[in-house]
Amino acid sequence: MTLQQQESNKNFKAFIWHAAFLALAANFMDIDTVIPAMLLSVGGNAIHLGILTSIMVGGASFMQLFFSGMLSNIAYKKKFLLAAINLRVLSLLGLSTLFYFSKSINPNIVLLTIFGLILIFSFSGSFANISYIDILGKTITKAKRKKFFSLKQFISSIGLLISAFGASYVLKQYVFPENYSVTFIFAASLLFIASGGFYFLSEKTPSAKKRMNLKNFFSQMPKEIKLNKNLKNYLFIINMLGIGVSLLPFVILLAKDSGSISLESIGSFIIFSTLGMAIGRISLIYKAKSFKYKNVLLFNVFLGSALPIIALALQNNAVLFPGIFLLAGVFVSTYKVAMNGILIEISNDENRTLYAGISGAGNILTSIFPIIAGILLASLGYNIVFGFISLIMFASIFFIRKLRC
Repeated sequence: MTLQQQESNKNFKAFIWHAAFLALAANFMDIDTVIPAMLLSVGGNAIHLGILTSIMVGGASFMQLFFSGMLSNIAYKKKFLLAAINLRVLSLLGLSTLFYFSKSINPNIVLLTIFGLILIFSFSGSFANISYIDILGKTITKAKRKKFFSLKQFISSIGLLISAFGASYVLKQYVFPENYSVTFIFAASLLFIASGGFYFLSEKTPSAKKRMNLKNFFSQMPKEIKLNKNLKNYLFIINMLGIGVSLLPFVILLAKDSGSISLESIGSFIIFSTLGMAIGRISLIYKAKSFKYKNVLLFNVFLGSALPIIALALQNNAVLFPGIFLLAGVFVSTYKVAMNGILIEISNDENRTLYAGISGAGNILTSIFPIIAGILLASLGYNIVFGFISLIMFASIFFIRKLRC
């Protein structure tokens, strides 16, 4: 066995270790269920929820462009990866401490501190992701990567299910605010253990130094969009159908405001959402040889546009309401697979990195939608806003049909 193979095997184990414990931590810090419920539990309203969701969903994605520029000229990124993960751990410990003492702190201070800590948590995740992808690509050989992604998918699926039941148990076992304090302790501890694998990474190969010029990047965007109709249609789809990815926090708000479903049900929401994601993944794996990405997106259109209407219809039904999270889990998992696959198909080896950047930067509506939805909910109510969301998502069918892939 060559030295490169030995290093690759060592790094393979490090990344699998991280994947396993990250999956166990995932539902203790879930941005679709746990964190929105946490905010609402301390008195957050629709506008607060919109701002927080925008930070976690759109803001974190957009910041990757700026972080890419910062890291693109750095040859070795291991220390930056560890620093970013440790920042996430510290922010989770901060949330745990905040909730432990929250009864004796002014509610406005609690809310403000939550926003600050979630900002650190989300943006440090974006920062870590850039280093993660770069290190993975250069430290695990091509021959090992396929096995890595298959094993990671399998281990992560099991870990997420365990995590869902674990988070649900903790949230039910303790009363507020201790339940969130303990939940974030678990999240921080498991994330810290997950990072342990990266301390043993062997990063001996330097990254290619290529300083990103954001000015040049943004000047290329309109040219590429004009030349490639597929890219233009793709951007319309992620901006219209993609708003369904950030819908769940507002479904939780609907449950709270309806008065018939308590936030104590958040544990069952987590379980149903995770089961839905597992069903979506398994279905696509089973049909891997025959499904087409466009057909998956058409399925997403009908499922996604139906979700707000189903939520309105079931808002007073405590028994059936958690089923919305099962359907949402299916939607999110299949939508992400389809959009990632289409991005690869409409690009080539020369422009794929550019297109990935355009996808993040061009995802404007998904970034600001939560803030707009939060403001409109406060003035127009759920029926109008959820109905409008449903129409926007359904209208994306026009651009899906025009895709050529």
